[in-house]
Amino acid sequence: MKTRDLVLISLFSAIIIALGLLPPITLGFIPVPITAQSLGVMLAGVVLGAKRGALAVLLTILIAAIGLPVLSGGRGGLSIFTTPTTGFLIGWIAAAFVTGTLSEHLVKASQPALTQGLGFFLASVAGGVIVLYAFGITYLAVATGIGFSKAFLGSMAFIPGDLIKAVVAALAGRAVMAGYPLLPQRA
Repeated sequence: MKTRDLVLISLFSAIIIALGLLPPITLGFIPVPITAQSLGVMLAGVVLGAKRGALAVLLTILIAAIGLPVLSGGRGGLSIFTTPTTGFLIGWIAAAFVTGTLSEHLVKASQPALTQGLGFFLASVAGGVIVLYAFGITYLAVATGIGFSKAFLGSMAFIPGDLIKAVVAALAGRAVMAGYPLLPQRA
């Protein structure tokens, strides 16, 4: 791994952490708050690709696990792995990896801008929404005992916001691809 890779991984970890400074919004009917950090997960996958994107998320989780309050709401420490949101947190790694993998395969520099944007959006939805929800909803249902159907229905309230995050990630991915050609290949 090159120095540039380490810098980019650290930079995107810092972006995810910075998005955690925005206060979480709790809905009350499900113990999972709305946070901006999942946008950072999508961005890491779209811009950095599968390997570096997943490593940026893993670094963020490790920083939180050692006790630094870097997660939304000022959370940190090993206790983050004992909450109903643990599945979403662990799902971040897979979400960034899948988003990055799909971005690497769906988006090429030779494509028109609209095709690139659509590819980034599809990658963000597949990884940052579908994969993330698969981890989060499953863990939430098991950990809280509310059952899969209730966890699934409760999580549907997050879909509109996550689709907006996917659009923002797609636009950012397209902007980085067009405006910063010196960024190493996402692969």
